[in-house]
Amino acid sequence: MALSSIWTKNIIKNIQQKGEEGKYQLRGFGANMPYPSLDDLLIVPAQIHKTAYDKYRETIDTKVVIGEDLKRPLELEVPIFIAAMSFGAISKHGKMAFAKGASQVGIATATGEGGRLQEETEICEKYGGKLIVQWSTGRFGVNMDYLKNADAVEVKLGQGAKPGMGGHLMAEKINDKIAETRGIDEDTDALSPCRHLDVESAEDLAKHVNLLRELTNYEIPIIIKLGPGDIYEDTKLAIEAGPDAVAIDGGEGGTGCAPHIVAEHAGVPTLGVFEPAMKAFNETGAKERGIKFLIMGGIRNGADMYKALALGADACGIGTAAMVAIGCIGCQQCHTGTCPYGIATQDEEKVAKLDPDEAGDKLGNYLKATREELVTLTALSGHNDTHEPSKDDLVALNINASAVTGVKLMGYDKPVTSWFDK
Repeated sequence: MALSSIWTKNIIKNIQQKGEEGKYQLRGFGANMPYPSLDDLLIVPAQIHKTAYDKYRETIDTKVVIGEDLKRPLELEVPIFIAAMSFGAISKHGKMAFAKGASQVGIATATGEGGRLQEETEICEKYGGKLIVQWSTGRFGVNMDYLKNADAVEVKLGQGAKPGMGGHLMAEKINDKIAETRGIDEDTDALSPCRHLDVESAEDLAKHVNLLRELTNYEIPIIIKLGPGDIYEDTKLAIEAGPDAVAIDGGEGGTGCAPHIVAEHAGVPTLGVFEPAMKAFNETGAKERGIKFLIMGGIRNGADMYKALALGADACGIGTAAMVAIGCIGCQQCHTGTCPYGIATQDEEKVAKLDPDEAGDKLGNYLKATREELVTLTALSGHNDTHEPSKDDLVALNINASAVTGVKLMGYDKPVTSWFDK
């Protein structure tokens, strides 16, 4: 029980811990704050005004293509991808499971900033999966083979759990395999900067996009990934850099390790990303030019995906949900490297407990079930393509959700003042 609304037992424990240790608290997994979320929206079913589709007898299209005009566009059979989680934060068996599960439904998995694991690549090749490699601030494991054998490159500028910060993989989590994959020494912390040290302006970012296009022979998509900061301005500048997609990670995004104070008190919840991001997309005509909008951060099921697509996204990234599907229970101890389920650890005995084939099948099952949820909701709302729903297919449960998203308020049948009206 809380002592008061401000001085909860967790706050008191946190202060006392700082007094004992002289250090701020680290935590994995992501934020615990009671953010407004996609649960504050409901889907409007079709009846007379619109006619529903029969998912059992009629085809519902789920495919999305990023970089449609390129020689090797990124084709996702479902508007989902496995978000970037590095080898180092995640075990070898965990990364292999992500690759297998994603391959089973024809979507992509992302390497994260830890370089590309050979076994991850082999599984994608074996099962026809796709791999997004990351061009992050630390450039760990980056070389020509890394770039040219990818299906897309993601330029990471930020992430939801710790926007404005770089990465920190502690030395005790770095074994010889991780050191080799990242191109670093063992027994030393892997610290990625909070920004690309050679990107000081939007023009510099555009140069990076052009450089990556040249290095990949203009064949594959380039994605720019943002954390939830000054969303409208950041998105607009990212679009101007000329990528094939802009991905934004909302505040619910997870992580292997972040300061507790940052995970809880910095950034913007995913629900607050859509309006300013879409304003930037609309003003620049980005979608008409083929630039896709990708969203991440707390996406859990087909309902979340439907709502995100209706609010303007073209595809959704999942990270924490993928971990949970292969066995994570959310103990928030990812940063300790002692995950008892063999996922967020490099302890060989613990990693051995995670069967990558079995775990990959579980992830594949989760993704197939989630696809069916998305198809069901798309059909019942009167659409035969998962990219057709719009804000007109949603209703907000409260004034705040309506104001934040521009979705009509239940019982009022129009939105309250929204971001777009300003």
